[in-house]
Amino acid sequence: MAEAISPELLLSAYAAGVFPMAAAADDPELHWVDPRRRGILPLEGFHISRTLRKEILRGGYEIRANSDFAGVVAGCADRESTWINAEIFALYLELHRQGRAHSLELWEEGRLMGGTYGVALGAAFFAESMFSRRRSASKIVLAWLMHRLRAGGFTLCDTQFLTPHLATLGGIEISRADYHARLAAALGRAACFEPEGYQPSCGAVVSSSSGA
Repeated sequence: MAEAISPELLLSAYAAGVFPMAAAADDPELHWVDPRRRGILPLEGFHISRTLRKEILRGGYEIRANSDFAGVVAGCADRESTWINAEIFALYLELHRQGRAHSLELWEEGRLMGGTYGVALGAAFFAESMFSRRRSASKIVLAWLMHRLRAGGFTLCDTQFLTPHLATLGGIEISRADYHARLAAALGRAACFEPEGYQPSCGAVVSSSSGA
């Protein structure tokens, strides 16, 4: 795609079920993706293993929302191969400034150690990427994300593709038609990424998910 896209066009694309990717970090062009098989994390089916449960309950970390969105995107892009190029970085920063994109972060001793970010439209959350700088950081963040999305009234968590990592956490793959039906239903509802008074405990997070 030679022509730059706007944040407004990007939101319209999400509402239509497609999303942009770059072939590599140094590739200036973007292309739209609409997978035949779509990955999602069922909000009521997130799986917390015994090991992950212990990691969550052990504590020693802080979960923050939207305190360093740019740092999370940079962390997700800091890998050997990434689809996050400069244009994508700028687009999601603008969506964050508009209150449309959000990050959830794991902090230890004042350092950002893991996180995820995504876009919220209606009751749909489009999870873009995640990263870890210590063991289980991304899994812990996802567990807290699922709890937050349920508390905020979300009904759909889109992961775009199903990876082996996401499958161990309860992720599933559905058809394009099924995804579009779920998306349409979610877009017709209201949800909030930062519900008023939301301050869950570690115990609440693990007790609300399957396998706890």
